[in-house]
Amino acid sequence: MKILIVGGGGREHALTWKIAKSPKVNKIYCAPGNAGMAEIAECVNIAAENVDGLLAFAEKNSIDLTVVGPEAPLAAGIVDKFRAHGLSIFGPTQKAAYIEGSKALAKEIMVKYNIPTAAYGDFTDLNEALDYVRKVGAPIVVKADGLAAGKGVIVAMDLETALAAVKDILGDKKFGNAGSRVIIEEYLEGEEVSVLAFTDGKTVIPMVSSQDHKRIFDGDRGPNTGGMGAYSPAPVYTEEMAVWVNENILQATVNAMAAEGRLYEGILYAGLMLTTKGIKVLEYNARFGDPETQAVLVRLETDLVEIIKATIDHKLADMQVKWSSEPAVCVVMAAGGYPEKYVKGDNITGLAEASKTAIVFHAGTALNDGKVVTAGGRVLGITAKGETIKAAVDNAYKAVTQINFQNAFYRKDIAYRALNR
Repeated sequence: MKILIVGGGGREHALTWKIAKSPKVNKIYCAPGNAGMAEIAECVNIAAENVDGLLAFAEKNSIDLTVVGPEAPLAAGIVDKFRAHGLSIFGPTQKAAYIEGSKALAKEIMVKYNIPTAAYGDFTDLNEALDYVRKVGAPIVVKADGLAAGKGVIVAMDLETALAAVKDILGDKKFGNAGSRVIIEEYLEGEEVSVLAFTDGKTVIPMVSSQDHKRIFDGDRGPNTGGMGAYSPAPVYTEEMAVWVNENILQATVNAMAAEGRLYEGILYAGLMLTTKGIKVLEYNARFGDPETQAVLVRLETDLVEIIKATIDHKLADMQVKWSSEPAVCVVMAAGGYPEKYVKGDNITGLAEASKTAIVFHAGTALNDGKVVTAGGRVLGITAKGETIKAAVDNAYKAVTQINFQNAFYRKDIAYRALNR
């Protein structure tokens, strides 16, 4: 099979790494890819958002299967376009991907179908939104309605921060059209868990649990990022919880989407909060999470291509998906200044040495005169397994210390919740 993987981040490198292990695959293209993906696939200079360019490439090169990593091309309708041209592609349609593309739609569906979530209000008028925040008070959560690369959520612990967030999104259009509507949510206390699942629109097969670290600094301080690390499994998430979530959240969501005429096929990601009043949905993503994918996929023992084909063919009920019992940890190495302004083009050294104890997934990297250089905010995702979570953490950080680039930054407490349990 000839495979096209759309995207160029850490998640896509992990997908490429896993798909390359399938005996069914003899050629992988990545668009646009990165320096790490270039070692195991042919990178083509087509942006992930360039749906027409990707379609033309897939047709010209007789691609057997396209796997979409990021949310933007899904929201742009890449699946619909490819299917209309008779091409096999993995991911939800534009109507289905709207569950991530509009937090307001996701909220409406959850309320309508009794899927547990935080109380909320949604607004397009700045003054109405500000009045609501003053009335409800802090702590409170402010979210841009649309896609904002994981940065459109502000957890405001005081009124001043909440009002400023609303003004940034609705008034100053900090996130452009993604912020034409704002969701203002009840602040939920508890521990977060990420649960991804394969679904063919009917059957749901959940993956092993994981926990992300969204804040930039140790101890979950500072602004939100796209994710500074993850580990799998999350010990706080019990087998009993998993059974309940599969029926009352994952399956319920897939059933709800079908009932709404938005048949959902692909990866469904549920960000959950384990509160004292039960498990509630924080958000949905219409694709693999990043960096959760890095920690989860290294534990997958079943051929990913087999699972994807079964999903596309609506035969997921026939699949047995197996996972390694060994935990995995991913530590993100970021460029200094991230998630705000950061420098690109710095040389990265120590990759070969680090690869002896961990899998080095590239996120924001590029090749410059044959050398690997930084090319994004999140640069690398150093991922390792171990017999215990502590062993996996130790293996990952050993590799991290062997890698150098100017102003490299990383959290030193990934998986701290699991280690402290």
